This record gives sequence, structure tokens and C-alpha cells, in this order.
Amino acid sequence: MSSPSKVALLFIDGVGVGARDGAVNPLTSGEFLVSQFADGTGTALPRGGRRIDVDTTFGVPGRPQSASNQTAIFTGLPAPQLIGGHVLGYPTRPLAKLLADSSIVKTLLGHGRTVTFANSYPIGYLDALGLSRRPGTLGAFEMPEKYKRRLKPSASTLAFAAGAVALRTLDDAVAGSGLTHDIVGSAAARRRFPVPERTPEEAAAVFWALAEDFTLFEHYLADEAGHAQDRTAALDALSTFDRFAREIVRLMPDDAQVLICSDHGNVEDLATRSHTVNPVAVLSFGARAPSSMHTVADVGAQIVRWLEPA
Repeated sequence: MSSPSKVALLFIDGVGVGARDGAVNPLTSGEFLVSQFADGTGTALPRGGRRIDVDTTFGVPGRPQSASNQTAIFTGLPAPQLIGGHVLGYPTRPLAKLLADSSIVKTLLGHGRTVTFANSYPIGYLDALGLSRRPGTLGAFEMPEKYKRRLKPSASTLAFAAGAVALRTLDDAVAGSGLTHDIVGSAAARRRFPVPERTPEEAAAVFWALAEDFTLFEHYLADEAGHAQDRTAALDALSTFDRFAREIVRLMPDDAQVLICSDHGNVEDLATRSHTVNPVAVLSFGARAPSSMHTVADVGAQIVRWLEPA
């Protein structure tokens, strides 16, 4: 079978495969695509979608964390094993080096593929981090040096920085050529940025309009809700993401692939503020079945396999 024309990765932070226990797991409250459970049950997937549960621990003691597992996803490498531990929050120097050397974005560009990150950022944030960006004016500010020193880039932005890809700004979100992290734009509107509020379905149309050979969208509000043990916030985040993801799948071209994945568990167990050691479900939509998926690192490796030269 020929390679897909496009691969889309919808990354949702902090959603694992947990128990079907309504007392602690908000995923039982709706037929979300990511409502997948440890007993093997879960929401039926449209368009012949497939579910593959993958490990998040890499056999490394402790709870899986965002920086190391996201680095694993965006490099296709077992980052926690390579650095000897789990790293929370933002990439440390060893993780940043892995991303600089082995980012799947850099690899795909080397194969002649086009790539893009759908998320849009305030200009002041990108400039304070020294990240390459597209033109714009929204959210421009000069961050005081004492705060700038504390600011760290995420694994996703470093993955694109490794390929010298200019990131989207809020100007792109206004122009309909970028998306805000909450999908609908309400968070930017509350900060008085003139970003239009969109339905999740409208946001999905924007996504496909800007899509390249490889396109990433990152959503982290479910993880925030899990840490806060906030069921209302969790359901709001999951519902919005679900509507967006379902429309992405519905609009998916026949020769494209869509992957939905997380980095570790969290929101599926609101009895704790901590991440879980649960596996995560990789959801795959499209004609090509993923192969050899065992850990979250295999998500990145699979994307490269699909888009590498024949």
C-alpha cells in the first residue's frame, strides 16, 4: 500500500486507559473517542478506527512525566531509558539534545516532507524563548529578564525548532490559519485578544485547511484538569477535544492517516493529582494499520515510517 498523503497527530496530554469506574474516571461520563478502558471496552471508533494500548513507563521506575514521554513521542526514541529517568514539565538539556538531534520533524524535513504545527502562540512568549515564528503583532511584549530566565520551551516547540520551522502566532489564529490551545479560542478572547471564537467543528476545518504532510495539534487542558482533580474542567476539555477530533476524522481525506495519542495517564483517575502508570490508547484512523507499537515512542516512529521515502 502506498504512503499516506498526510499524517495528522492530535496529541492530548494526560489521558490514560483506566478502570471503568465512574467515581473517579470522567471518561465514563461520555462516549468520547478517548473513552477507552482497562477491561478492553470503550467507545466504538468511526471510519474503521483502531485502538492500540501502549506502555508509558519504558520500564523505568517512577511515574511517567510529560517532558520525557513527549520527547519520546517527538523523536521516536525511548527517552526515559536513554536519560535514565522520568522528567516532568519541560525538557532538560539531555532531552533538548535528543530533540535537536532526532526530532521527527527534522527527520521528515530531511525526507523532503512538509510539516507544520497548528497551535498558535502569543508573540511575546515565542520571542522570550527565542523560537522562530511567523510574522505577527498580537501578544507582543518584552518579558522582564528575571522571568525570561525561568521560561522553558515545551518538547513540541523544541521538536519544530530542530527543523527551523516557524511557529504560528495569534495573528494566524485570527486569520483562520492557526488554532488556539483550547481549540475554540475562548481563552484568548478572555485575555482580550481579537481571536474569533470557533466551534470545535469549525476549528477542525481550519486544521485541514492548514495541514501539511505532517501536522501536529497539541491539547493539554485534560492534564491540567487531572492535576486539579476538577471533574467539571475535565469534562469540558474532553468534550471540546472530542467534537474537534471527531470532525477531524470525518473530514479526513481517504489517503490520509489520523493518530490520537497521549503521553501518560492522569485524568482517568481523579482520585489522585499525580500521573498514573496506566497505558495510553493510540487511536488510528485511515487505511494503514500501525505496526510494532509497544510504547508511546512508537507513535513518532510510526509517523516517520509512513512518510519516509519508499
